[in-house]
Amino acid sequence: MRQSALILAGLLFLAAGIPGLAYAAGPVGTVTHLSGVLTAKRADGTTKLISVKSEVLEGDTLTTERDTYARIKFTDNGEVVLRPGSQLQVAAYSFNKAKPKEDNIVMNMLRGGLRAVTGLVGKRNHDAVKFDAITATIGIRGTHFGALICQNDCGGIPTVSGTPPENGLHLDVTDGAIVVSNAAGQQVLNAGQFGFVQSANTLPVIVPPGQGVQVTMPTSISQNRSSGRGIGGVKDNECTVQ
Repeated sequence: MRQSALILAGLLFLAAGIPGLAYAAGPVGTVTHLSGVLTAKRADGTTKLISVKSEVLEGDTLTTERDTYARIKFTDNGEVVLRPGSQLQVAAYSFNKAKPKEDNIVMNMLRGGLRAVTGLVGKRNHDAVKFDAITATIGIRGTHFGALICQNDCGGIPTVSGTPPENGLHLDVTDGAIVVSNAAGQQVLNAGQFGFVQSANTLPVIVPPGQGVQVTMPTSISQNRSSGRGIGGVKDNECTVQ
């Protein structure tokens, strides 16, 4: 018995050191709407094309190609819609309806833009959900929000001045609130407010509504065909200026 226990312990130790096995649990989400090409890079390094009804796993890095919008519903009923040219990593996803203390959701925004509605985890355990972007971390408070990263790639997005949005992280809040923080400090954005973070070392700021950039999605992606709550704007264009 002792020898068998030692062998089992050794196998578990080896498994813990193999990349990708830390994410061996079941799916954490499902693609519900898709227009275009969506790829998922798994935690083990493999990449595959995924489609509507495909499973999303913890550790996946999701990438939308040109003209592609994708909507993902997670197991806690939270939802994310990705706009074209976006990349989002599901860095951590732990949800058990019976064990709130184990909640932990971390999404890494690597590029592009999204709209998100937080699910049960965001409602019962605010500190357990965060979205990390290049300039700041977004904490949620039972929230529906939009986020857009500009890195010299937002030329097609309209602004009041007619010039592309400034490089950095643009934010808008439809419902609830978000807490945006980085090395310079933090800023709370409530429903109806817009925010901007220029860099990881500049303070997040509130932007006047007339200068804010709001991420909107096509109705074919953002609205439910049956009963249920939609996500995103009602217009068929992309980001808009309020």
